[in-house]
Amino acid sequence: MRKKETGIHLTRPASAAGRFYPAAPAELRQSINDLLAGAAGAPGPAPKALVVPHAGLIYSGPIAASGYARLSEARDRIRNVVIVGPAHFLSVTGLATPGVDQFETPLGRVPVNAGLVKVVQRFPWVHDSAAAHAPEHSLEVQLPFLQVVLGEFEILP
Repeated sequence: MRKKETGIHLTRPASAAGRFYPAAPAELRQSINDLLAGAAGAPGPAPKALVVPHAGLIYSGPIAASGYARLSEARDRIRNVVIVGPAHFLSVTGLATPGVDQFETPLGRVPVNAGLVKVVQRFPWVHDSAAAHAPEHSLEVQLPFLQVVLGEFEILP
């Protein structure tokens, strides 16, 4: 994994920007806002869990937006997000945490909740694998939606 040192934080750089979603911050934010504006709002409280696709925005953006739009009313309450996705490039037994302090997208950096990482790493099937996360898009493509909808939050990837 290509890690870059930013102060005292290890950052997982964006690997899907420019391929799965726009690399330019303004274009990405506008794309996400347009998708969210076109999403049909479902009544009721924000869900506790979402299952959304992880393809490029042009393919699965509208469906993903329909899920993320449901979180907007909970913007001030949601502070931690657990994100689970498949590993497309490396075989992983169990679950892999990224071994970094933050993920980067064109919209900024999203902190990893170190406390939650420590909790889940108590299980024998959870381990650090920067190599599994380095080229992976499945979690990364969720982050711009979360950044626009929630603002500030931490993740457990």
